Amino acid sequence: MESTVGQSPAEQIIANSGGPENIDSLTHCATRLRFQLHDGSLIDQAALEKVPGVMGVVPQAGDRLQVVIGGAVQSMYSDIMDLPSMQKTGTPAKQSDADVKAAARSGGPRGKFSWLDSFFEYLSDSFRPLLGVLLGASLIIAFEAVLDALGVVDFRAEDKAATWVFVDAMYRAVFYFLPIMVAYNAAKKLNIDPWVGATVMAAVMTPEFISLSDTTRFPDTVCTTNETLGTQSCVADVFGLPLQMNDYSGQVFVPLIMVAVLALVYKWLKKVFPENIQMVFVPFFSMAIMIPVTAFLIGPLGVWLGNGLGTGLAWLNGNAPFVFALLIPMIYPFLVPLGLHWPLNALMLVNIQTLGYDFIQGPMGAWNFACFGATAGVLVISMRAKNSTMRQTATGALVAGLLGGISEPSLYGIHLRFKRIYPRMLVGCFTGGLVIAVLGAPFGGVKTSAFAFTSLLTIPVFDPMWVYAIAIAAAFAVSMILVIIFDYRTPEQKDEDRLAREQAEADLALEKDAMPAAAAAPVASAAATGADANAGATEPATPVEPVAPAEPAVPAEPTNQVIAPVAGHVVALSEVNDPVFASKALGDGVGIVPADGIVLAPISGTMVTVAKTGHAFGIKSDDGVEVLVHIGIDTVQMKGEGFDVAVEKKQRVNAGDLLATVNLDAVNQAGFDPTVIVTVTNTAAMTSVTPHPDGDLSAGEPVIDVEH
Repeated sequence: MESTVGQSPAEQIIANSGGPENIDSLTHCATRLRFQLHDGSLIDQAALEKVPGVMGVVPQAGDRLQVVIGGAVQSMYSDIMDLPSMQKTGTPAKQSDADVKAAARSGGPRGKFSWLDSFFEYLSDSFRPLLGVLLGASLIIAFEAVLDALGVVDFRAEDKAATWVFVDAMYRAVFYFLPIMVAYNAAKKLNIDPWVGATVMAAVMTPEFISLSDTTRFPDTVCTTNETLGTQSCVADVFGLPLQMNDYSGQVFVPLIMVAVLALVYKWLKKVFPENIQMVFVPFFSMAIMIPVTAFLIGPLGVWLGNGLGTGLAWLNGNAPFVFALLIPMIYPFLVPLGLHWPLNALMLVNIQTLGYDFIQGPMGAWNFACFGATAGVLVISMRAKNSTMRQTATGALVAGLLGGISEPSLYGIHLRFKRIYPRMLVGCFTGGLVIAVLGAPFGGVKTSAFAFTSLLTIPVFDPMWVYAIAIAAAFAVSMILVIIFDYRTPEQKDEDRLAREQAEADLALEKDAMPAAAAAPVASAAATGADANAGATEPATPVEPVAPAEPAVPAEPTNQVIAPVAGHVVALSEVNDPVFASKALGDGVGIVPADGIVLAPISGTMVTVAKTGHAFGIKSDDGVEVLVHIGIDTVQMKGEGFDVAVEKKQRVNAGDLLATVNLDAVNQAGFDPTVIVTVTNTAAMTSVTPHPDGDLSAGEPVIDVEH
């Protein structure tokens, strides 16, 4: 890589992306530069992250690259395109952002492993919307486990009171109907009617279908017992064909396979039938074809696949528990960033369904708490170094981890940005796995009967609990101590942080010194227009016509709140389906699942960004609060279709003014997530930015508190 000393930020970005000759196309959205490169291996990510103005770097599959700039992305894009070296390429100005994304999602530019990207995106988007209810169910299970451990209620008793049977139903609802939920999300991901997917899966879970296993009512039904798993399997006679009966509650592989086949059938039927009769006949024939195919073929195949994988891992856990306990926490740090952990999550659910317990989550907890321990170490160092930005990032990530079991904020916000963290964290993973391997050996490892997010709140669901508690404590402590002792930054990064802190302190001192002069300025101005103007100056004063200020330099009331631009359900920023926003690289804020398409201004101020496609708006208040409203994930690809923009750049708006009207049906039909993301992009410059808790709200209600 050539030297970038003395180069402008634009030149440095190009140089560290492999040079102008490596750039196939360059576009931008509201916050990011989006590159399609000839060779992604030429990216110097570490150097890119050091470029002034760069907030984050996200390499992607298929030689794609995102460079997070924030509100100044248009200026940076223009600076890059004005470089003489870029004029020779010719390609960057030829493609729109939507063109690049469309090409990336098709075959060519994405690379020969695009099918693998699509596969894991399919898994991720089928499960991710369910994380909230899965977490809620796991906490109910934790509550039951505590009561059971204290001897208050025996939840395993067959004759427990109706009250506690009802409590069981509260969490079992999630796991019993999980296949229907997965089928709905998977169908939505593949751009087919999600209710058809849910209906096909529900058909094999109805009381009528289940009753086919009743040998008393149906004498032709034959039942056998699986000696390995201890489960019963029945075969019924339907249409003169053998129909294997399975309990599909809690299954995940079956709906995933079924929907993949359903998508082919559904889209083929839409080509066959004229548009005016598709509403009736496409769902009808989809159900008529896919329900029998699922019952006779896909269902048994999915159960067999899940049982086979579960049995294989159970064998490894039973015959080589030491290796298994070390293997899981050591590979998870590499699986999660790539989204490759979803198949293991599916296996956990299969294990619970078939074996009655899962043995993967215990060792996985060692990885999670090693991850959180490393974040805690970063938090300690950032507090010592008075690095407010990193302190806020680490605090939010640590809370999300310890209380929610969510590792993504730590990974995307910190760990993947500072590569020295991983070696220290892996030692913590190894330590936690070793504790489980040694102390858990007499018990066959650490097990749980629940799909539990590995947080502090779910410790009671693991057995033996004391082994699990020691393991995660050791993993957490080792990672934290190693990060504190050996730091997470290189010597150069530490020097940069020190210089940045000293510069910030100097700037603050200058601001304080300037305050008295600024306060005296209005007095001097009044004196000049009053006494001095009538004091008989030797030269006549130039008459000045009074001009009423159109807008005040500082508002009468400071911007202390950001209101919801849309009505809907508020979700934590870490839960939105965009790693850059979720990592808070573009500031703290919230996501709102919109109830309607009316988008309002969240603060009063000036429009500094108005995307031509209508999917993003940037507003700056008079007292310096900068807010980004981003409508949907990747909706820039819609090229403005369904977006009716009501404002323009540099326009003055008041909180509650209409920004745009969005056709949410069009967004959903196009297959995009409509979540509206609201962030304070200059969070680091604020004393505090506090998003409101999750919940439903109306447009105009406060959703973020801001303190200057």
